[in-house]
Amino acid sequence: MPEQAAARIIFIGDVVGQAGRQALFAALPKLRERYDPTFVVVNAENAAAGLGLTPKLADQLFAAGIDVITLGNHAYHRPEIIPYLDTQPRLLRPANFLSSHPGRGWCTVEGAGGVTLGVVNLLGNLFMEAAYPAFEQAAKAVAALGEADHVLIDFHAEATSEKVALGWYLDGRVTAVVGTHTHVPTADSRILPGGTAYITDVGMTGSRASVIGFDRTRSIARLVSQLPTRLEPATEDPCVMGVAIGAASRRRAEWIEPFSFPADA
Repeated sequence: MPEQAAARIIFIGDVVGQAGRQALFAALPKLRERYDPTFVVVNAENAAAGLGLTPKLADQLFAAGIDVITLGNHAYHRPEIIPYLDTQPRLLRPANFLSSHPGRGWCTVEGAGGVTLGVVNLLGNLFMEAAYPAFEQAAKAVAALGEADHVLIDFHAEATSEKVALGWYLDGRVTAVVGTHTHVPTADSRILPGGTAYITDVGMTGSRASVIGFDRTRSIARLVSQLPTRLEPATEDPCVMGVAIGAASRRRAEWIEPFSFPADA
């Protein structure tokens, strides 16, 4: 387990609907050319018409070269994904779901040169419905990934305070803590003192001419009328949002760079 374990990681935020998927597929070659990543990790919890993920779409993402897919509070929204979760080790649901639930919360993948990356998916406890405390499960996952050269945490959470606290809690023990779920990128990307790359939310991959990826007219109608309104993913002005992270040594990030990549760029 060498101390020198250089790697570059691309993490892409919540893919929303068909527009998000198409934008991701179009941008991947350009992102690979720009960053030459060792690993690509994608949160796809909104990829199937805005809610959940299907096995067919998961297979398409893996075929495009995605190394690990993470999910979130909509992990089980599509019933057909439930048996798939037990057969695909690189598709993660939050580790702090019930241990009896289908799937797993972390995995390890190997990249060029034998460098390994452990990925952990966690759900926030504030305003969310996680079964177990996120911090306890984070420590358990990091311990279980003891041999991995790098560890990336996708913290799918609502509260910014909870995300910031987890970053400090894991500083020096993992390569990166990145936040998802709000679909709005934050301006606080940094390397913490212990060498952990951190950002509260990486944003989303989907329509920018929307309300967090969904048709803005319907979203506004729901808020104005205070009546149930079916939301649909928007399609206009798609964009890929995420971060690139560089590390020269084991579990120590050197830089983190947020990106917002229009599909037609």
